[in-house]
Amino acid sequence: MRIMGLDVGSKTVGVAISDPLGFTAQGLEIIAIDEEKNSFGFEQIGDLVKQYQVEKFVIGLPKNMNNTCGPRVEASRAYGDKLEALFHLPIVYQDERLTTVQAERMLVEQADISRQKRKKVIDKLAAQLILQNYLDRSF
Repeated sequence: MRIMGLDVGSKTVGVAISDPLGFTAQGLEIIAIDEEKNSFGFEQIGDLVKQYQVEKFVIGLPKNMNNTCGPRVEASRAYGDKLEALFHLPIVYQDERLTTVQAERMLVEQADISRQKRKKVIDKLAAQLILQNYLDRSF
């Protein structure tokens, strides 16, 4: 069973996928979206769902540090509602507080790459961390 992890932003969606046994998460890609133009990358998500035979989505929930929900939480839930309606697969929300910060730190400390290059991979790594946190919690 493969699970897809998503880090939903206003301009991009980071995508990660689990291994078939659900032990590890690997970052796949970053999909450009545009909330204002109602362009959400669902066609690309659909291609990946078919390719990897995805059975569940895990979507990062960007709660505030005090555990309250802001506009980005609502946007992530709305994205999840659309995914569920399109693909009829279960949606699980995973608290993602600090995953982007963690991803940024990992890239700075371990990869030593420029800020511009980090921007190109950060959402994919954040999706991977969201999914891995879910997988670790599930077993």
